[in-house]
Amino acid sequence: MNEGMIEEAVRLLLQGLGEDLARPGLKDTPRLVAEASQVMLTGYRRDLSQVVEVIEGPDEIVLLRDLPFFSLCEHHLLPFFGTADIAFLPDGGRIAGFGSLADLVDVAARRLQIQERLTAEIADALEVALRPRGVYVALRARQLCMQMIEGRHLGSETQTLVVRGALAEEPARGELQGLLAGGRR
Repeated sequence: MNEGMIEEAVRLLLQGLGEDLARPGLKDTPRLVAEASQVMLTGYRRDLSQVVEVIEGPDEIVLLRDLPFFSLCEHHLLPFFGTADIAFLPDGGRIAGFGSLADLVDVAARRLQIQERLTAEIADALEVALRPRGVYVALRARQLCMQMIEGRHLGSETQTLVVRGALAEEPARGELQGLLAGGRR
């Protein structure tokens, strides 16, 4: 990431808005935005296929719920944030460390994204790393572009879902839906 280019882009944006770059509240803004970008967009520094830690375990459904994430919409550069549910049906005893699943969501989200692609990228990475019999990824998010720009969608939530393999078929789908419904607030 080129911090100098990001700083220059922010200066141009502020000038385009008619702001005074010498104003005390704005003089550090280009640098601060560039520094924040280094943190918010760290996902570009990691390969998703290397994030999931494969370990041995039983071939039973694994479900992690309510993993928090935040990302930036690639269309407006505004945040969207929410939670992810991840489930997979292992094959051959290949499961994943829970922390690495949370890392997968975080790394995939810390890029310019759209929610639909983010959901699919998480599912793709799980399939590559674990070669499971089935994968389920659901994201629930609040899109600030819908709330700040369009204004009429305050409080709205978007949901995206990818279900593949055996988890898309009965009886596994029914068992997974039971697990999801059982603890939902």
